[in-house]
Formats: sequence, structure tokens, C-alpha cells
Amino acid sequence: MRERKKEENALFLIGWSMVGILFLVYISCQIFPISLLNTNAPCVLRTFFGIYCPGCGGTRAISALLHGHLWDSFVCHPLVPYTAFVGGWFLISQTIERVSKHKIAIGLHYRDAYLWIALGIMVVNFILKNVLLLVWHVDILANYVL
Repeated sequence: MRERKKEENALFLIGWSMVGILFLVYISCQIFPISLLNTNAPCVLRTFFGIYCPGCGGTRAISALLHGHLWDSFVCHPLVPYTAFVGGWFLISQTIERVSKHKIAIGLHYRDAYLWIALGIMVVNFILKNVLLLVWHVDILANYVL
């Protein structure tokens, strides 16, 4: 029980730190004309073998999510909206519970199942995109350009 509380405290601090860092990056990109999305290197698996890697579409999914296009984000890489939803609810619910001094006990608790679900989403996404690409020649990510 005590070990789980340490894990949740660490995840809580790391989560809010990441939100703060992303906010600072966003503000910096608004002040200075920097485009972070155009600086990524091409995918090695896609370049050499013609297949998608398990992470292909992640950057496009993040961009779509930040622009409010939830469906496009899901199509590009379903792990991104899943992570945003679960991670966001974890941070919000834990914050509410901590601010209320545990009177409002709605805090999402860490479970390994969330990681197994994420792994499953990544594997299904990898298989589905590559089957569509190799068997039916449907390039899902071709329609989503940064």
C-alpha cells in the first residue's frame, strides 16, 4: 500500500512537471517562430523496409490532438488520445482529491493494467496499419501531413 502511494506521488509530480514543460515549450514557440514538428527525422523502418514502426503517426497524432482533432489523432496513433485521457484524468482526479484533503475520493490509482492496455493499443495499431499498407495498399498516414 505504501509503495503504491510512492508510485502515485512520483507519477503525480512527473505528470505536472511534464505539463509545465510542455506549456513553456508552447509559449516559447508562440514567442519565437519555431516549428518543432518539421524538425523530426524520417522513420528508419518506413525508409528502409516500407512498413510502419510501432510509433509511426505519433507526432501527427499529437499535433492533431493539440489542434482539437480527436478523430484524426486517434486515426494517426490511438495511443496518443488514450494516454492524454488516462494521464489527464489521473492528474485532474489526483489534484481534486489532494486539494480536498481526500474528502472527494475520486483519484485514479495507478495499475499495471493501464500499461498493458497501452501496449495492446500499440501492437494492434502496428499490425492493423501494416496489414492495410501491405495487403490492401492503404496508406492511412498519407492523408495526414504535418
